[in-house]
Amino acid sequence: MEKYICIHGHFYQPPRENAWLEEIELQDSSYPYHDWNERITAECYAPNTASRILDTDGRIVEIMNNYSKMSFNFGPSLLSWMERHCPETYQAVLDADRQSMENFSGHGSAIAQVYNHMIMPLANRRDKYTQVIWGVRDFEHRFRRQPEGMWLPETAVDLATLEILVDLGISFTVLAPVQARRVRETRRGSRWKDVSGEKIDPTTAYLCRLPSGKTLSVFFYDGPVSRDIAFGGLLSNGEEFSRRLMNAFSEDRKRPQLVNIATDGESYGHHHRGGDMALAYCLHDVKSKNLATLTNYAEFLERHPPAHEVEIFENSSWSCIHGVERWRDDCGCNSGAHPGWTQGWRKPLREALDELRFQAITLFDKGTEKYLKNPWKARNDYISVILDRSVANIDKFFRKHAVRELEKEETVRALKFLEMQRNAMLMYTSCGWFFDEISGIETVQIMQYASKVMQLAEDLQGVSLEADFMDALESSPSNVYENGARPYELFVKPAMVDLLRVGTHYAISSVFNEYREQIKIYCYTAMNEEFEVREAGRQKLLIGKARIISDITLDEETIFFTALHLGFHDIIAGVNRSTGDDAGPRMKPETLQAFEKGNIPLVKDLIRAHFGENIFSLSHLFRDEQRKIIRLLLQLAYEGIDASCRDIYDNYRETMTFFQSFNIQIPKPFKVSSEHILNRDLKKIFEAEEIDAEKLEQLIAEVVKWSLDIDRASIGFVASSRITSLMEKLSRQPEDTPLVAGIEIILKLMSMLPLELDLWKAQNIYFSIGQKFYKTLRDRASKGESGQQKWVEAFRKLGYYLRVKIA
Repeated sequence: MEKYICIHGHFYQPPRENAWLEEIELQDSSYPYHDWNERITAECYAPNTASRILDTDGRIVEIMNNYSKMSFNFGPSLLSWMERHCPETYQAVLDADRQSMENFSGHGSAIAQVYNHMIMPLANRRDKYTQVIWGVRDFEHRFRRQPEGMWLPETAVDLATLEILVDLGISFTVLAPVQARRVRETRRGSRWKDVSGEKIDPTTAYLCRLPSGKTLSVFFYDGPVSRDIAFGGLLSNGEEFSRRLMNAFSEDRKRPQLVNIATDGESYGHHHRGGDMALAYCLHDVKSKNLATLTNYAEFLERHPPAHEVEIFENSSWSCIHGVERWRDDCGCNSGAHPGWTQGWRKPLREALDELRFQAITLFDKGTEKYLKNPWKARNDYISVILDRSVANIDKFFRKHAVRELEKEETVRALKFLEMQRNAMLMYTSCGWFFDEISGIETVQIMQYASKVMQLAEDLQGVSLEADFMDALESSPSNVYENGARPYELFVKPAMVDLLRVGTHYAISSVFNEYREQIKIYCYTAMNEEFEVREAGRQKLLIGKARIISDITLDEETIFFTALHLGFHDIIAGVNRSTGDDAGPRMKPETLQAFEKGNIPLVKDLIRAHFGENIFSLSHLFRDEQRKIIRLLLQLAYEGIDASCRDIYDNYRETMTFFQSFNIQIPKPFKVSSEHILNRDLKKIFEAEEIDAEKLEQLIAEVVKWSLDIDRASIGFVASSRITSLMEKLSRQPEDTPLVAGIEIILKLMSMLPLELDLWKAQNIYFSIGQKFYKTLRDRASKGESGQQKWVEAFRKLGYYLRVKIA
């Protein structure tokens, strides 16, 4: 009996980008990381590109790319983010697919995913088609090959969706066992067998015959094993993981068997810490002991075509026992975290979005007919623009789809219509309904997309849709607020952006930044046209004009601004759209004159008089820049705090020693001041151009001596980052013995502190250097070369503190 194992990971994050900025803003809950994508990448996506296999002493003996030995899919929006922000991990995922083609008879392990995780049975036919074709095209763009399989969000399925998969060249998909209704052998005359209630045999492939007469292969994952991985603690032990997979084979089946499991990929490291290593050990155990053949779905399908066909339950999914009701009604499915909470908001929200989609379709049909030959065909092809926003590529797109050569304003309008459609699909991202509360971040996110649809509709056609949408939200119950309209007011409206808002950000941030003639502000470009600065002590006045351009729609506006900074956080800025009869040139001389005379009240009056209601402050900056400037301003305050704390620390150290000698608790003012100073000094050590190991040793000794608390997250983060950068330097000059010894000393000293360092990348680099150079240099050392002997000794010591074993 042939035994095969396929482990599938569905790696996905909901879109988190601000709908108007196209980037994720700072998320404090993910500290010390910038946002949850960054944090989950550090905990899961990156570790799976270089996962560890440990010996009995807990030292690393092997590092492997899990993706190359499993089946996987990544959400397109997640890969897009990763390409911009974590390019090394992104490239390692692509490389793993190419490596898997060598492992699995030319079949890559990556499969495609429906573009923005829309629940397909609830989508209209046009959205279904666009979602699949965008998913396919995004996959082809990244992996440089056609996808053989496609993951359906929440495995939600209907036959219409499967027809589209086949039409677009997809060979197979993966479903939950609960979605199988009945099966029979493919030979003529065979009888159907009921397999409802998860009774289907998941160890083979099935053929699903569609109404058109076409067929698609379907795999059903092993439900019990998959649930134990996701929820049952199976990832606590890689050997047990392997044993559980092997126990899923049956000696009663004489044909080739495929034990296949499917879970959220985040199980392997984010949901379960160390889950990536359990996966790596399991894969290693199966392969090294020849327990079974590791494979992926496409390779197994080629070797063992379906001998049975299946009928599925339409409008079913893995995560809702009621089919797909979780995404349109209060069916009772929820996270379980808030007993007693209602999800009665789901239905009115779905209905409001359906109505908004209908309005967007009507506007799109009527508004694009004079610009596009076939608007819906153009929408399907718009993924080519999403993947490359360059002006040259946009021109190429319109040469293909426009009815004629468009004027600049016509191009802008056509792009806005297409963006309205993109956001009308993004607002159906499944996570918006999955959880318990309408004010949750996932639901707020899809309401952002809805808001952008309404903003574009009003901009393009003067149609106001927000009032009806707000009425629907008012009828949507909330477990936290009076109704669903309140979180929209609190969290969606403040996130809204237009060109004037971008210009406001540019004007205020100009107080603290010396901008060049052209800068990028998220998905906008600001071009400086006029700029004058006056300074008097801590006071600063800026007057200027700038052109703000959307890189998405190519829309642009010129803004005129005046910003007055009176010190610390006290900023008043006036910003207006520039018109032909600007008051700007008239106010400029008198404002400059008033400032130069020190008449600040008059400057304020002039700004208020000329800009009216368009007066802004530090609170109007986008979140990341706002936080950056606040940190900058805090540095000024910290200087005084540092001086006071250092005086206490320096002047009362002997007093602290006295208290300690009598086993008396150090008074809190002394301890707090000492902790502040030593934390600041430790951080400065790792931020300095050269690390002063002697000073580091002294600081650590002080921390230990006084039993002081350190900022574990902050110090651990900067220390880990610096150690990684030193290891990157070592990778460029691997025979630098003093550098090897210096890193070892730093790690040895840091081991005295109660810190959890992130040494993942440092270990990867060490392991790679060891694989490439250790044996050669060790052999040279054994021949008496003293320089090499010192290197080998230092390298071994470094490995001890990095917990890596080199044979």
